[in-house]
Amino acid sequence: MNLKICKSLGKSLLIFCGFAAGISLQSCDDNKSYAELLEAETKAVNWYLSNFSVVAQIPENNEFICGEDAPFYKMNGDGTVYMRVINPGSESSRPQKGETVYFLFMRANINTMYDSRSLTGSWSGNAEDMNSSVNGTNFVYGNTVLPSTTQYGTGLQLPLDYLGYDCEVDIVIKSTEGFSADISNCVPYVYNIRYFKAEY
Repeated sequence: MNLKICKSLGKSLLIFCGFAAGISLQSCDDNKSYAELLEAETKAVNWYLSNFSVVAQIPENNEFICGEDAPFYKMNGDGTVYMRVINPGSESSRPQKGETVYFLFMRANINTMYDSRSLTGSWSGNAEDMNSSVNGTNFVYGNTVLPSTTQYGTGLQLPLDYLGYDCEVDIVIKSTEGFSADISNCVPYVYNIRYFKAEY
């Protein structure tokens, strides 16, 4: 009796292991390589930007066209960041290296928008929490070492190289310049961001 039970359990275990191995192999087939993910990211970003006016370089003297209908400017040679200036902010108050900058943002996954061929997207962020401008999300401008700053990537700081406090931008950021959590999955985002000076 015990021998029959052992044989039955052994057969069940063997069938289960075969089934699990099949699932494991199938999910490996579904995984894309990093190069394939980067290629898909580029395709999604190109699709997104094709719906807007795009200028291939930063304007002379940083004289950006501003407003909701302004073009996206290609901000670097690699094409990993594109920025549209909604409001240039303060000309007289600009962040200095080492200053803490607070920001409010909403962002939407461009890969998801591309898959659905819809520009509406599902937006998330901290922009609905007005206290964030005082004691919320922040980075140290120009810092590339602090994890509290580097977690947001370098693309998020780029607008402040050209604009003042209280500026607002729409910015497309590919994964390599974005939140560190998005890099390995090659997820590009479009952000709406406003930047504020720290209150001491």
